[in-house]
Amino acid sequence: MVTAADVGDHAAAQVLLTQVTAAHHLLALVWADGGYTDSLVEYCLTALALVLAITATTCAASACCPSGWIVERFFAHLMRSRRLARDFERSIASAEAMVYWSMTMLMTRRVARPRPSRA
Repeated sequence: MVTAADVGDHAAAQVLLTQVTAAHHLLALVWADGGYTDSLVEYCLTALALVLAITATTCAASACCPSGWIVERFFAHLMRSRRLARDFERSIASAEAMVYWSMTMLMTRRVARPRPSRA
């Protein structure tokens, strides 16, 4: 879901999560970045029966945050596509198509990558 710049993340997240839970009834857990507050977490629990887990932005120096790395890795894959690093698109539909294109490139690379041989 790509929205205009004047739409806030909370409003877009509510619409997106409502659409996703309507389409995927078995969805029970969603990870989100630390920018989402308690109001969205409460909305997901009460209205959607969905657990919205906020990933830790900081961990202890010796510990690694695996769920935080998943969210950050997703954004890194998007930013690897040069067209998504800045807002070059004139319409929301073309911006959304660029996100699909970027994720399609990532998925085809994973499928085409040869598996390591087991010895």
